[in-house]
Amino acid sequence: MKVIFMGTPEFAVPGLKAIAESRHDVVLVVTGPDVPAGRGRNLLESPVKSFAKELSIPILQPLSLKSSEFIGQLKHYNADIIVVVAFKILPDEVIDVTPNGAINLHASLLPKYRGAAPINWALINGNTQTGITIFQIKSKVDTGDILLQESIDISDQDTYGSMHERLSHIGAKALVDSLDHIESGDIQTIPQCHDLATKAPKIYPQMGEIDWGKSAESIKHLIHGLSPAPGAYCYYKKKRIKLLKAEFSEETLPCIPGTIVRRTKTQLGIQTGRGVLYPLVLQAEGRKALPVAEFLRGFQTKPGDSFR
Repeated sequence: MKVIFMGTPEFAVPGLKAIAESRHDVVLVVTGPDVPAGRGRNLLESPVKSFAKELSIPILQPLSLKSSEFIGQLKHYNADIIVVVAFKILPDEVIDVTPNGAINLHASLLPKYRGAAPINWALINGNTQTGITIFQIKSKVDTGDILLQESIDISDQDTYGSMHERLSHIGAKALVDSLDHIESGDIQTIPQCHDLATKAPKIYPQMGEIDWGKSAESIKHLIHGLSPAPGAYCYYKKKRIKLLKAEFSEETLPCIPGTIVRRTKTQLGIQTGRGVLYPLVLQAEGRKALPVAEFLRGFQTKPGDSFR
């Protein structure tokens, strides 16, 4: 089939690559405008644009998805279907351009975690399983009929970064499988059960501030759900420190949450509202992330000191 691919961030690149390497033909890539970045404010192109250029695929970067000029450009390619991965909400005028409408890759098992940050929230909430969904796009966000789903387990060591990588590649294969089934006419759709829907709203940096009064387990889930960015953080003597990976124990000692209760050359234990948190990877402000043993070499603390 002739495919128009729409996506912007790194998460979308494996999907574009998989379709381009399949029997389907990517005739156009639509991605976000270049954005100013860095101190020089030089324009930075999206990962999807960079990869599309390597493949010599035509690229559009519309400012408005509803403009008649953009709709006309899409129709010019006479595509069979639109594939969307991590892009903007499509207006009906765009969905209706192709005979097979538009399909989307979403990084959750819909209807669970509809919204902008499904991977983050699955980890923050301590889920042990997540997955991907390929669904038919409708006007209301993330509500379309399901074409294909695949679930995977979440391990104790998984972070947003590791799950992002795994799900992007699992989703890429699922996109090609879905296109194959749509082309052959044997695709079966399943309506979502809207009563079971949960939300996955956008993540903001301030959501990463650690509340030491919460349980060590919930803090560990927050850390992993926001790692490597924007990062869960706390303060030690007014210096901001990100915690990027952690483990915990259930022991609860009679001291104020945030107090250092264990400090060796290789281990840092911090009392929480329930349990002791053991950071495994930390990052001081303006420094690179380090394993705990290396971080502690330059971190002068002792039991009884406190984080806030």
